[in-house]
Amino acid sequence: MKELVKLSVRNLVEFIMRGGDIDNRFASFDKDAMLAGTKAHRRIQKSMKGGYRAEVPLKFEIEFEEYTLCIEGRADGIITEESVIMEGDTIVNRTEVCIDEIKGVHRELEYLTEPVVVHKAQAMVYAYIYATQNDIPSIGVQMTYCNLETEDVKRFKEQYGIDELREWFNNLITEYKKWADFQTEEKVKRNASIKKVEFPFEYRPGQRDLAVSVYKVISQKRNLFIQAPTGVGKTISTVFPAVKAIGEERGEKIFYLTAKTITRTVAEEAFNILREKQGLYFRTVTLTAKEKVCLCDKMDCNPVNCECAKGHYDRVNDAVYDILTHESVINRELVISYAKKHNVCPFEFSLDITNWVDGIICDYNYVFDPNVKLKRYFSEGMQGEYIFLVDEAHNLVERAREMYSASLYKEDFLRISKIIDWRSRKITKYLESCNKNLLELKRECADDYAIIPNTGTFGINLMRLAVEFDYFLEENKEFEGRKEVLEFYLNIKFFLTIQELVDENYRIYSEIGDDGRFMIKLFCVQVADNLKKCLEKGISTVFFSATLLPIIYYKEMLSGNREDYAIYAPSPFDTNKRLLAIAQDVSSKYTRRGQEEYLRIYKYILTVAKARAGNYIAFFPSYSMMQEVYDIATEHTGDMAEDAASDNDNSTDINFVIQNNSMTEEEREEFLGLFDEKRDDSMVAFCVLGGSFSEGIDLKNDRLVGTIIVGTGLPMICNERKILSRYYDELCGNGFEYAYRYPGFNKVMQAAGRVIRTDEDEGVIMLLDYRFMDREYRFLFPREWDDYKKTVISDSRKLLSDFWDDRKNDKKD
Repeated sequence: MKELVKLSVRNLVEFIMRGGDIDNRFASFDKDAMLAGTKAHRRIQKSMKGGYRAEVPLKFEIEFEEYTLCIEGRADGIITEESVIMEGDTIVNRTEVCIDEIKGVHRELEYLTEPVVVHKAQAMVYAYIYATQNDIPSIGVQMTYCNLETEDVKRFKEQYGIDELREWFNNLITEYKKWADFQTEEKVKRNASIKKVEFPFEYRPGQRDLAVSVYKVISQKRNLFIQAPTGVGKTISTVFPAVKAIGEERGEKIFYLTAKTITRTVAEEAFNILREKQGLYFRTVTLTAKEKVCLCDKMDCNPVNCECAKGHYDRVNDAVYDILTHESVINRELVISYAKKHNVCPFEFSLDITNWVDGIICDYNYVFDPNVKLKRYFSEGMQGEYIFLVDEAHNLVERAREMYSASLYKEDFLRISKIIDWRSRKITKYLESCNKNLLELKRECADDYAIIPNTGTFGINLMRLAVEFDYFLEENKEFEGRKEVLEFYLNIKFFLTIQELVDENYRIYSEIGDDGRFMIKLFCVQVADNLKKCLEKGISTVFFSATLLPIIYYKEMLSGNREDYAIYAPSPFDTNKRLLAIAQDVSSKYTRRGQEEYLRIYKYILTVAKARAGNYIAFFPSYSMMQEVYDIATEHTGDMAEDAASDNDNSTDINFVIQNNSMTEEEREEFLGLFDEKRDDSMVAFCVLGGSFSEGIDLKNDRLVGTIIVGTGLPMICNERKILSRYYDELCGNGFEYAYRYPGFNKVMQAAGRVIRTDEDEGVIMLLDYRFMDREYRFLFPREWDDYKKTVISDSRKLLSDFWDDRKNDKKD
């Protein structure tokens, strides 16, 4: 049986017929409009007469030796008009057929003097298919453009003979054939290699069950939540079965989604292990943020300021074919190298590569973020057999809230009004109207914040402002302050995009910030519905993390379906190599904060660090508390530190270092480099819980032998936490848990997970807060924490000494 290669009409013409520049100076969002104009399509279709058929599915198959190319799509409309004419003395019934292609646009239609090439090409493909299948010698092609704001309509119509269409279509297919040949040949090689692939290691306890569960849910097109402690091998245990499913054609593409760069590296390593150990033939690309791959000193994507942007679309297909035929592991460095070779934008180049690879390793935002998501896969009407592997899935809750929320500041309207000034009276007028609306809301914001039922008149004026900006920016390519205006314009467009999503999962609120600025925000409280719309574009999603507890909470937050499968993988590590202790005589509660409590915390840190020489991290709930204890530790507060030190006569010296609250990437690497130094004494790094050093760092072996975690990790009280708490109290009675306890304890587990990373590791986890002994917290403990020990400061020295003595004795044995 021959391979079937499926291709949408739109993807065919956009890929082959695109050309020209990347140009960020054009403000019109016509690409987005094509995807967002469904309502306009329906309105136009309903307004047409009886001879109009809407949304007509069309399919055309072309037989080649090795495969069948199936081109399919849905024509917006097919118009059939019957007429009677006289030919000489004979009355003749004539049928005229016309393909109608509808496109929603934001730009003013008077500037549109001819159809956009790729739009017209899409209609011409439909015309050829329909004319060929219905034996029509001549057919009309009509482009219908609708302005989404004004609802004005403009049409362009041409008539084509079947021979002319056939020649044009055959040329189009000839250009595409080398890509279809490549795709087919690569798939055969890939599937043959996957058949031979086996799990590359001896299974650890629970690992085989994990891999089997992933394979089963993909086969059943279901979702799976995996709670798997560090050391289980989550990445290879999810990648391996997903690859096997691809080889059996149970899916077409793997999206490996991460929150941090380091986990993207781990994903790359997992695929490479299968390549090197098992001979896997599987192409992957790792997507990197635009600003990190840009070849210019200043990122400004237009043909005036960037050589790569000029003519990018004329050269990019050759660049893609070049890299695909020479590389199978496409990372950031290779993308940049080939982009330089072909003089194309590295970022846009990498996005085009995704069409032809088997696996995409990328940040969450490429799938979920309304601004950034890959519209070729996740826009309206798109569907595929995609497998989503969501790493460190606990991070997705807050990240999704950021992605699906939008805010605007009153002061920005005044600032932009001064820049626009005389250039556009209409824009100035709408800016003033929006500012007036916000001023009224500000007067009503008497407390910390105010819940607003809807955006009301402000939302309407904002839409009018956006329309005027579309026209203004189209006409004014260069003026002083344009960059600021464009940034503001993009912010209001995003606000309007999110406004379309606002439903019962949102709260609209306003607040006056500490800096006096007034903000209105569309706050996405419950993100599951928005995430689900993206994930339903694929067939199966696997959420996994070492800290996905309580798992029912994450089901509600991420998929909204309590019936999704879940699996708990046991820890493979020997718990005898780890001491978990809970201090019962200390707390980070606000009511107990003060010098006496800070001194007690310092004593614990000192006791832990003196029990055995090595590297430690002390995690604090805030920068201010961290600084207070650090001042004591470095003897900035005089005799208190000496009093604490006198209680510990161990001779181990201790060096203290502290995290800066605005570290650059280079400073962060230098900070981590301190853990690589060989030492006979102890180092304690003071860090913030939930910050860049509490997760995503891998300090194996003796690089880290203990963590001291101060407090339960509860997020700081702020307006959004209050809104979350109230929302979930009303929804399910779990406001405090969902807004504070669960997110806070997740940070604690992440920090604790820095200590034991391999079978050889050993170390101490000291939890400094009596609240960890409360039933509500013990309910959240992972199973491997069942062996926790209780302590107070007077007993902690012996507890630690006994643990390290046992470790020495075990090594001797």
